[in-house]
Amino acid sequence: MTSDNDYAPNDGQPEEQTTPEAAEASAGKIAALEDEVAALNDRILRLAAELENTRRRADREKQDASRYAIASFARDLVNVADIFDRALQTLPPDPAEASPETLSGFAAGVRMTERSLIAALERHGVKKIDPKGEKFDPNLHQAVAQAPAAGVPAGHVAETAQTGFIIGDRVLRAAMVVVSTGEPANGAPNGAHVDTTA
Repeated sequence: MTSDNDYAPNDGQPEEQTTPEAAEASAGKIAALEDEVAALNDRILRLAAELENTRRRADREKQDASRYAIASFARDLVNVADIFDRALQTLPPDPAEASPETLSGFAAGVRMTERSLIAALERHGVKKIDPKGEKFDPNLHQAVAQAPAAGVPAGHVAETAQTGFIIGDRVLRAAMVVVSTGEPANGAPNGAHVDTTA
């Protein structure tokens, strides 16, 4: 008579027996997978190091760009300063001793310096606004006064009190202007009065 313990339930599946060949194949697969995991870990570490190096390089380039972004502009302004210095050297130590020719040369030097400065600004996208005769534009102009002006229609700039500057499409400084109120009336003075509505 057999007991219930003599037979283990088998569920119809054959028992797996590990042969030395199967164990060797499994060990080979495990070793290959471990090598692949090690290779992937190495690759991940290398990519992480490369990413960190790229981030550091980008930060350094960003710092350099912000530190030296105006180098070209500054170089142009140094040239303008040289021209201004040469103009000042034409003056004698005591301005009372300056001859008309010396003063004329100085004035020419100052005009040349202004032209060089405006050219340097324009090379860097900064443009001068001198809107005399143009229609008043509150986006570009600041009205400081209104006055009748002969030959200038109402709402147009009669005089530029101070030129303005733009960079790209942004206003650095609005031009300060006197806006025409139209033709002066007969006998009326042609003087500006402050605009209290602006």
